[in-house]
This record gives sequence, C-alpha cells and structure tokens, in this order.
Amino acid sequence: MDKNIIGKTVTVIVDRPLKTCHPNYPEIVYKVNYGYIKGIFAPDGEEQDAYILGVNMPVRRFTGKVIAIVRRINDIEDKLIVVPDNVTFSKQEIMEQISFQEKYFVSEIEM
Repeated sequence: MDKNIIGKTVTVIVDRPLKTCHPNYPEIVYKVNYGYIKGIFAPDGEEQDAYILGVNMPVRRFTGKVIAIVRRINDIEDKLIVVPDNVTFSKQEIMEQISFQEKYFVSEIEM
C-alpha cells in the first residue's frame, strides 16, 4: 500500500458493521465499522480493507479521509484507517480501537 493514500477521501463499503461478529471467527466482535474500498485491490486479490474510526453507530457505507495505514508485518495485507473530516487519532488511540483484531498480527501504524 502506497503511503500517498494518506489524506485521500475514500468510500468504504461496510460488510462488518460495529458490534457484529467475524464470519469465520465468531469470538471476534467488531468494535468499529470495517469494510472495503471498491476498486482498490490489496495483495491478496481482494478489495482493500479499512477500519472506520470516529463513527459510533453501525453504518453500511461511509465516506471519509484516510489518516493511517496499518502495516501487518506477518500478513500479506495492510489495512487503512478512515475517519470523518476533521477527526484525528494518535497511533496509540488507533491501535487501542483496532486491537480486537490486530492482536492476532504483528502490525505497526504509519501516518
């Protein structure tokens, strides 16, 4: 994932809304909305995944700004962090919100 995506506006199609379970691992409950960006493909051949932070209700679609990339060291796919305009989070705040899933990977936040 190219760092130039940071600061861009994207639309996320949410396939795992806030408070739903992972389809293959029901013990993982999504603490944030999570989905994909249509037309941007990740190395796994699927559309690029993104976490949506700063939206505290389930949504089906969200347009916002990319503020960070979650670089997974032990996985082929990075994840994007998308937020509403004028919302910011520190690296630590981002990791706290996505740790429900990222705790299974070695990852770092690039801003």
